Amino acid sequence: MELCNPYHEDRNVSQDERDFNPSSVTFEWLRQAESASLYGGSEDYTRPVLHHVRSWGREVVREKPFSVIHEFDAWRKNPELAEAVAAIKALTAVIKRSGASTMMGLEVELKEASDALKAWDESSISLSAGCDLFMRYVTRTSAIEYEDIEAGKARLIERGEKFGDISQKARRTIAELGKDFIVNGTTVLTHGYSRVVIALLKLAASEGKDFNVVCTEGRPDNTGAEMAKELVPAGIPVTLVLDAGVAYMMETIDMVLVGADGVVESGGIINMLGTYQTALIARSLKKPVYVAAESYKFARLFPLDQRDMSPAPRHVDFLVPLPQTVRVENSARDYTPPQYLTLLFTDLGILTPSAVSDELIQLYL
Repeated sequence: MELCNPYHEDRNVSQDERDFNPSSVTFEWLRQAESASLYGGSEDYTRPVLHHVRSWGREVVREKPFSVIHEFDAWRKNPELAEAVAAIKALTAVIKRSGASTMMGLEVELKEASDALKAWDESSISLSAGCDLFMRYVTRTSAIEYEDIEAGKARLIERGEKFGDISQKARRTIAELGKDFIVNGTTVLTHGYSRVVIALLKLAASEGKDFNVVCTEGRPDNTGAEMAKELVPAGIPVTLVLDAGVAYMMETIDMVLVGADGVVESGGIINMLGTYQTALIARSLKKPVYVAAESYKFARLFPLDQRDMSPAPRHVDFLVPLPQTVRVENSARDYTPPQYLTLLFTDLGILTPSAVSDELIQLYL
């Protein structure tokens, strides 16, 4: 599939053409982040967070120490926010609360906060990628050279907030791009719980399309069952199947649609354990495999095989007691190489796996 170059300044593509051309790439995410202007308000973003306590009958105002981890955790509790977006919000708060007297000092402060967030969960690909992209687009600007710390800080806050807002809208953009691939009579197989996949399926259903969804169970944490519960209120017929029943069901499936924990440089994806075998079975029966993933999940990783990834173990319960000599393989995810994927629905546009490396270069350079 030939893709439109999002960096070509002479593009003259109408909105209608963009809506109906699935191969066009919209790069609003980068364009808006790069075009943010100086913050025009007078609000003081350097104020400490205060809280009121009572001491011997008197109300005393004390400064509450700011923690980027606590801020991130507070945003993360919002079920509609992905981890990467929560990290973007938390890092923007670091700028607002910073007491740095120079832009260089603020950049160091942000780097330390970003490193702390990535260390909080070293296995999270989207969290790490979100922090890296935030640092790339927010701090690598002319604001770093500002002599006026307040003006420079306002510039970074503007960019951080715009970056967060655009990232939040990514799910809707992907749903709009991917819904046209679902037609009446389609049976879709999903694996794992994905908010962006849910958004895409719900949007297609809201337009009156008649289709069915088959969800894998998602052992051991029942992600597929949670997925099914989300889809039923939207009027979507859902079938739940055991993870081991993917091959059994595949001949009745028209397309596979999954999310991703991370999209890597090869164009492959890292996702919930079982995604790889699902894609293998789909490929053998000539069924398309589509991936819905936000661009803040694009990571500078190049796994060579299933073991060439950071460990991500999860607890597994069994109904029967096992001898201590039995080793349990409890990896939470696997790597699906690009040759088993058909297309990726992203907020940058609809991409072939081979186009991902080009997008990563543009994102991180």
